[in-house]
Amino acid sequence: MQRIAKFHKVTEAQFQRDWIDTFGENGEDIHAIYEAIRLPRRATAGSAGYDFYVPIDVILKPGETIKIPTGVRVEMQNNWVLKCYPRSGLGFKYRLQLNNTVGIIDSDYFYSDNEGHVFAKITNDSNESKTVEIKAGSGFMQGIFVEYGITVDDDVTDVRNGGFGSTTK
Repeated sequence: MQRIAKFHKVTEAQFQRDWIDTFGENGEDIHAIYEAIRLPRRATAGSAGYDFYVPIDVILKPGETIKIPTGVRVEMQNNWVLKCYPRSGLGFKYRLQLNNTVGIIDSDYFYSDNEGHVFAKITNDSNESKTVEIKAGSGFMQGIFVEYGITVDDDVTDVRNGGFGSTTK
């Protein structure tokens, strides 16, 4: 097995900015939420995916969506990408979906102005009227590292400095 990446927490200041930007100032103890953040990990030696854990209790009725600042960033070698998917059981039982279908975390995202803070926007797409409840600290998304190649005539030298959609500006 190649060891090509390491998870880190974003700084508490970055997490607080992103949390307030996402949820507003609603009296939550953001410091306590930050302190409770768990870095992603595999559940078993045979698991391909690294489980990401939700930092607060989440209840989503059918059709509801939430954007989750995970408090996590990932440092990885070049030519690797972290692909994020809903946890299999949540997708199967509730049709929980990532709004961008598959989250793509590029290796250079780690160096962005937002510290490479990984967000997940999830929707309960249940057509069976099922409400999904995810307790704080429970796995809700899984990330899988994948190596990739580039074309022989690729000559890109641009550098990222932003989050969602920043590579097409």
